[in-house]
Amino acid sequence: MQSIDNLLITPDRSLRDALAAMSDGACNVLLLIDDAGRLRRTVTDGDLRRAILAGHGLDTDLGVLPDQAPKLVEPDSSSAAVLALMNAHGIDQVPTVDEDGRPVALHLRRELDQPVLLSTPHLAEHERDFVEQAFRTNWIAPIGPNVDAFERELASKVGMGHAAALSSGTAAIHLGLHLLGVEPGDRVFCSSLTFVATANPIRYLGAEPVFIDSEPETWNMSPAALSRALAAADAEGRLPKAIIPVGLYGQSPDMEPIIDLCHRYGVPILEDAAESLGAAYRGRAAGTFGRLGIYSFNGNKIITTSGGGMLVGDDPELIERARFLATQSREPAGHYEHQETGFNYRMSNILAGIGRGQLEVLDERVRQRRAVFERYVEGLEGVPGLDWMPEPASFHSTRWLTAMTIDSDRFGSDLEGLISHLADGRIEARRVWKPMHRQPLFKSAAYWPHHATSSVSDRLFETGVCLPSGSNLDSVQQERVIQRIRERARPSGRFWSSSTLSLG
Repeated sequence: MQSIDNLLITPDRSLRDALAAMSDGACNVLLLIDDAGRLRRTVTDGDLRRAILAGHGLDTDLGVLPDQAPKLVEPDSSSAAVLALMNAHGIDQVPTVDEDGRPVALHLRRELDQPVLLSTPHLAEHERDFVEQAFRTNWIAPIGPNVDAFERELASKVGMGHAAALSSGTAAIHLGLHLLGVEPGDRVFCSSLTFVATANPIRYLGAEPVFIDSEPETWNMSPAALSRALAAADAEGRLPKAIIPVGLYGQSPDMEPIIDLCHRYGVPILEDAAESLGAAYRGRAAGTFGRLGIYSFNGNKIITTSGGGMLVGDDPELIERARFLATQSREPAGHYEHQETGFNYRMSNILAGIGRGQLEVLDERVRQRRAVFERYVEGLEGVPGLDWMPEPASFHSTRWLTAMTIDSDRFGSDLEGLISHLADGRIEARRVWKPMHRQPLFKSAAYWPHHATSSVSDRLFETGVCLPSGSNLDSVQQERVIQRIRERARPSGRFWSSSTLSLG
C-alpha cells in the first residue's frame, strides 16, 4: 500500500498546491482531510483539470471541489476485495481509514494488479560502467578484460583457485564432465531433483545417467541413496565416471558424507551450484567441494549476466583446458588450426561486465532473499499444513527461491488449487522441480531412492511449491502473495489482518 504521509491535503490549500503535491509525491491522487484529520474525499489529477476547465484559477482553494464520499475498504481487506471494488466503480485508488475516519493507507491499482513474478533480475549500480568500458575499448567479442577480471573476482569470492567464464551453466556442466573423462557408455550419478540442464550434458557425451534421490533434511542428494548406489555399482564393476550433486534453491547438499563416499570409491565430484552461488556449508562456499564446480548466471538467478555460467576448480591446467575447449579448441598458430573438437562456449566481454557489477552485490542479494523468506514465515505463521524447506545447522542457504510443502488435508487445498488461485491474482508460483527419473526423456534411467520404499524427491514434487522470491520483491507485492495464500487456506481460528504484518 502507498504511504499517505505526503498525500494528505486540506481544503484551504490551492489547486496549484495540489498539483505540486501530486508532482512531488509521484502519485496522481491526494487525500482531502478536514480539520480533525477525517477523510472527506480523494482528489485526482482529473478532478483538478475539471476544476480549471470550469473557470477556477490555480490559486483557488480546494474547498471549491464538490463533496464526494470516497469508496473505502477495511484495514484487513484482501487484495482481491480491493481490486473488485476498484473494478466495480472504475477507480484506480481506494483509501483505508481507521475507526475515526482518518486515512491510514491507500491502495493503488498499479500495485495490486501488476504481476508478481517468481525471480526477476535485480541490477545494481556499476554494471553499466563495466559494459560501457567494453564499448569504449571495443572489447565486444567473447574475450577481453571483463572476462579475465570476472573469472578472477568470482574465483576469489568463492575461494577457488581458477575459473572459466562460459556461455551458460549447462555449458559448464558439459565441459566439466568432458574434462573428467566421461565418454560414451560411461555412467554418471546425478541428483534426480533438479532442472533438466543438470542431466542433459550427460547425454551430450553419450553417457548413462543414474539418478539419486534427495534426503528430507536438505532436499539435496541423499548420502544414504548414494551409498547403496555406489556399493551396487562397485559390485557390478561399473562405478560412475563422475557424480553431480546439486545445490537446490540456494542450499548446498550435505557434502561431507558425499565426499567421503566419493573418496572411498575414487569417483570425482562435479558440483552443480547453479542455484546456490552465495550459499555456504560448514563455512565454505557452495560449489567448491568437488574437483570442479559450476555456477549459473541465468536471468532468474541470484546474480545474472542475462545468460552465462562459470566453471571453477583448483587445478590450473584443468581450467585452462576448459578455456581452450570453449574457444573451438583453436591451436596457438598463425592460422586457424584445430586438432580436436571444440565448443563455442566462452562468455562475451559485455556479459562479463554485467557479471562484475552483479558480483559486487552478491552478499546483499543473499541478505535480501533470506529476508523475503523470513517475511513469508512470519506472514504465514499459523496457517495449517505448510512446511518450509529446512536449513540444517552449519548450512547457510541463500533462499534463492522460497520453497515450501503443503499438506493438502490440513491446508484445505491441493497444490494445483493453490497455484491456480495465485495465478488468478497474477502471482507466479511453480511446483518444485519434477524429478529427472519421472521425466519421459529419462524413463529408462536407473533411480536410487532415499529408502528402498520411500522416495523423497517424489514427495517433494507432489507437495512442493516455490513462491515469488526476488531480491527486488517489495513489501506490497509480498503481502499480496501472503494474503492470497491465506485466502485459500483452511481457517485456523487465528486472527490475522494485513495491518498486523511486519513486511519491512
